[in-house]
Amino acid sequence: MLVKLPQLIDFTPLVKGCRLVLDVARLPVARLCFDTRYHPEDVRNTYRLFTRRHPRYKVIGHKQFGVALIDLRLLADNAAYPCSGAASYVGKARKRGYRLAQIDRNEYIDAIHAINTSVPNRQGRPMDAHYQQKAARYEPQCHYRYFGVFDKCGQLVAYANMGRFGNFAAFAQLLGYRNNDGVMHLMIADIVNLLLAERRSGDGPDYVMYDTFFGAQPGLRQFKTLLGFTPYRVRYTLQ
Repeated sequence: MLVKLPQLIDFTPLVKGCRLVLDVARLPVARLCFDTRYHPEDVRNTYRLFTRRHPRYKVIGHKQFGVALIDLRLLADNAAYPCSGAASYVGKARKRGYRLAQIDRNEYIDAIHAINTSVPNRQGRPMDAHYQQKAARYEPQCHYRYFGVFDKCGQLVAYANMGRFGNFAAFAQLLGYRNNDGVMHLMIADIVNLLLAERRSGDGPDYVMYDTFFGAQPGLRQFKTLLGFTPYRVRYTLQ
């Protein structure tokens, strides 16, 4: 007669959960201050967005753990950034004629739409529906800057929107054509170096944010790490 053995308990989820808790506990802490002087309405809205409950982990804030930051205070000068690994990609992009510039998005509506619809999926997920719709007009916000990367023929191949919210700046959108020319590395590196120059003149932020590490695909996490972003625990204040 066969004896049915009791099913062993699978402790794998518990072990993974414990590891996650330990990893979070080891994260460095950053204090990010939202300052309504930059834009009263949007700064308050963004503060509420970042501090609301996480959609999956209800006991923590939406952007509280694993936030991808560069502490610009730790970079003495532009020579310290980017590191050699990212610098090789940036150098390749420069040699191929790519350059960064601030843009008026309304002059590049068709080009931005072409980038948005160039691939159906990014990071293993379908593009959000609003990327499929071409904007009739973009309304600029005073606390945002809009950047584009152009190739040697003057075509827009990538763009980024960055907001200043207090003692930190944050990327809101960052998209480009898929290629191996180092375009995205160039864009982030040049923007970070611009912020470093502004810090030296007394007007730059302490931190720059690029969303979070948690939930990102391995390739994107590696990309962020290569460009100097580190996961942090964040404490937010609003003034």
